[in-house]
Amino acid sequence: MQTSALPDLAHNRSRPVHWLATAAATAAVIALAGLLQPGAATASQPDRAAATPSAAGGPAPDVRTPLPLECGSVPSAVVREAVGDLDGDGGLERVVVARCQAGSGTPPSGIYVLAAGRDGAGRVVATLIGPERRQSVERLAIRNGTISAALLGYSSDQVPSCCPDEREEAEWRWSDGKFLRTKPDEARPL
Repeated sequence: MQTSALPDLAHNRSRPVHWLATAAATAAVIALAGLLQPGAATASQPDRAAATPSAAGGPAPDVRTPLPLECGSVPSAVVREAVGDLDGDGGLERVVVARCQAGSGTPPSGIYVLAAGRDGAGRVVATLIGPERRQSVERLAIRNGTISAALLGYSSDQVPSCCPDEREEAEWRWSDGKFLRTKPDEARPL
């Protein structure tokens, strides 16, 4: 028999006392971690309906502004929103993506621009995409007065509503008293 060049490891078998010591050390670490938790958080989320006051002194229009969306007996929901000064007047406008809360499939969305009226209440000033186009909105943003969105749609009526098969990037900008689409329709297969 050949002897090993390594030292004898007679203590390499675990015994119940080893398991007990490991369990006790683990419990002590967990208990200590529980005692060293930070205090309760005191920060709060801002009211999404108010946003930041504009240079003109008013907040962005309320996200609960009534929308021209016909949902029948099911409720509607705002699923995306962005706030910014779109017309350069120093006031904030709110762009919302809303859809009916369908039980299945991918319900079509509408993109609406809201502005504060004279009485301070929100009102719809533009419909950029109506639900009749059968598109849903994957992304919405406002940068430098430009609204951008990623739209999902269908190449034909035979494509199931669960599975949009086209994507297009769209942009709108305020010009001459209306929103003009500055990025043309270029639907691409997903």
